[in-house]
This record gives sequence, structure tokens and C-alpha cells, in this order.
Amino acid sequence: METSTDYSKVFVGLRSRVGERAYRLMASSLARALGHGGISVVSRACGLSRPTLYDGLKELSDDEPPSVPQSCGEQRRKGAGRKNKEIVSQGLLDALETLIKPYTKGDPESPLRWTSKSLRKLSAELKQLGYSIGHVTVGRLLESIGYTLKSNKKSHEGGNSPDRDAQFQHIHDVSAEFLKLGQPVISIDAKKKELIGNSKNVGREYHPSKSPVEVEVYDFIKDEGRAIPYGIYDVEANEGFVNGGTSYDTAAFAVDSIRLWWKNMGKERYPDAHSLYINTDGGGSNGSRNCQWMFELGKFADESGLDIYISHFPPGTSKWNKIEHRMFSVISMNWRGRPLITSEVIVNLIANTTTTTGLKIKAELCLKKYETKIKTSDEQLAEFNIIGHAFHPEWNYVIKHR
Repeated sequence: METSTDYSKVFVGLRSRVGERAYRLMASSLARALGHGGISVVSRACGLSRPTLYDGLKELSDDEPPSVPQSCGEQRRKGAGRKNKEIVSQGLLDALETLIKPYTKGDPESPLRWTSKSLRKLSAELKQLGYSIGHVTVGRLLESIGYTLKSNKKSHEGGNSPDRDAQFQHIHDVSAEFLKLGQPVISIDAKKKELIGNSKNVGREYHPSKSPVEVEVYDFIKDEGRAIPYGIYDVEANEGFVNGGTSYDTAAFAVDSIRLWWKNMGKERYPDAHSLYINTDGGGSNGSRNCQWMFELGKFADESGLDIYISHFPPGTSKWNKIEHRMFSVISMNWRGRPLITSEVIVNLIANTTTTTGLKIKAELCLKKYETKIKTSDEQLAEFNIIGHAFHPEWNYVIKHR
């Protein structure tokens, strides 16, 4: 064998013009022709490793050609190449999501989700579950399912509680149990009041050049008054209902909105329901200290035959209510830049709000007048079977129907 021959010239320009398998077989064929020592000579000349050339020799010696893809873009043998961690460890992504989900901060539907757990801590917990995985791979997997690193952002509303995270965990666990049993879980709240009339609305939308929609210079409450959109968001169905009130945001109005949702949507979707779980913030018409709220819910429980379970978000955390991110935010985007001329315009804009994830919303206009400053006595509340949970009964309680 002529060991002084520079065989590297044979392979000049070939690797970029032929497929991976063809290049391997050509090199292996040359090594076989050179005889003893050919593997080492060709390995230095073509840049392929000795094990790769031995694989090529095996392919050339097979009686039948191996079954490989024939397209130019698929040159590797089936199963060749480095295995992805997700394939090697089936269920790894599910295990990672389970570790993260109760502790995830921000809206779960947001494209930029993030978690407070460190990569090394997640890696250690996965190893305890039997998955051999490093923190770098954990980071890559998190990015693949929509998580990213985020810095701090000023968004604290005040009124922190030492049991804040525990209450989030409680809401997560109870919601999961209700959904598992096929019972409805709803997120409720009143959207901010909207001025009805030809007033400026924040945001922009396309119009003919130099032809902006003209609105009044000064915003003030006119005869049309204000609209009060009260929303109910069905977590499982990804459906919403909005009761467009024109009076006052009272506890009676809030429960009437839930009553309308149950009559128009919930009862049909959940015909076998015996319980309803409500997630809401801790203030306003549905506040945790609002006796009229509990009194009105008690009446609804008796009417519907449902046991009403309620969990309030801790003080200063109302923005984590699912309805804020999954429904109210897209409603605001849908009517941005449009003056809300009448109540009917508001209702139509809400009802025609959709998302790519399939959100559908029904809306009704409520002309009923509600009284304010109604007092509910302890004797009136005692008529209903209200049971506080062992963990923060002022935040978590159930009203049993009679």
C-alpha cells in the first residue's frame, strides 16, 4: 500500500455534494480497497471517525442493502444520531410540568410563562423521580414548552399575606379536583366601569388616512352613564359570559350575573353538576367581607340546587384571577380605539370577542336597577348553611343548598 499517497484530495468537495450515507460508503469502500491500515489512512483523509468507517464496511458487506430513506434530506440510518432526552425518558415533560404548575407565576395561557424554581432545583427533584437529567437540559425543555427567564417587574398591589402562596396552592388543588370530577369551575369579576358615549377609548385601530374618529374633548358622565361589565369565565370550557349592567356594581348584581350564566350556559354544559367552584378576588361586590354577597349566593344555591364553593384570592393579588388574563384582556383589545357610544355597542363588541385558542363569549345587556347600601344582618345569614374551610375560612367557604 502506498502510505505516502495524499488521499485527502479524493474527498475534496465531496462532503458538501453527496449525502452523509453516500460519503460514508465511498470512504469505507476506499478503505477496504487499500487493505491493512486503510481505515486509519482514510479516516485522516476524509475526516470520518474509525467507528463510522467500520459501520460503513459492515453495510458494504451485508448481503442486502439496509433499509434507509431515499430522499436527499434523510441520509442517516433509522435510529442513528444522538437521542433526545424527551424520547429516552418518556413522561419527562409531564413530570416537569407537574413540578412547575402549582408554582408558576403569571397567567398559564401566556406565551411567556416563568417559574420561580431554579433549574438546578428542578433537576434535583427530577432525579429523585428517576430521571437522569442535568440543569442545562431542564432549561432547554422549559424553553420548548413556553417558559423563559424574567426579571422583577413592579406590579405589587399591596396588602401581602404570609399565606399568599398557600392560598394559591389551595385554589389550584381544589380546581384540579373539581375538574377531575366534571364539576364547573368559574373565575368571576367586574371589569372596570366604561364611560358610555362618544368619548375617547384608549388604543388605536386602522382608519382611512387623515380621517380619525372624532370624539368629545372632555370625558364626563352623561345621560348614558357608565357600563359595568360583570364577567364569568368557565375555566374548563374556555367560555365566557358578560352581564352588561347600567346601574350599580352590587352583590345582588354580581350574583344575578352568575345566575344568568348558569341559566344560559352552565346548566346545559354541566347537566349532572351538584357543586360549583367560584374563584374571585377579595373586594368589591364579591368581597370576602361582603355579607350581602354571601346572602345572595345562599339564595342562588337554594334555587339552583348547587353547593357553592368559594375561594377568594389573597389581598393584593386580584390580577392573578384567570378572568383578567383569559377574557377581560382580549375584550379590551377588541374594542381598543373605538368610542363606546351605547350600551348595545359595548355588548356587541364583547360578544364578538374571540381568540385563536377558541375563547367564545356571550353577552347580555342588563337594565335592572340595583339599590346600594343594603345591610344584611347576622340573622339573615344564619338562614343559610355556610361552612368555613379549616384553612382561612374567611377566604374559603361553602354554601350548602337547602
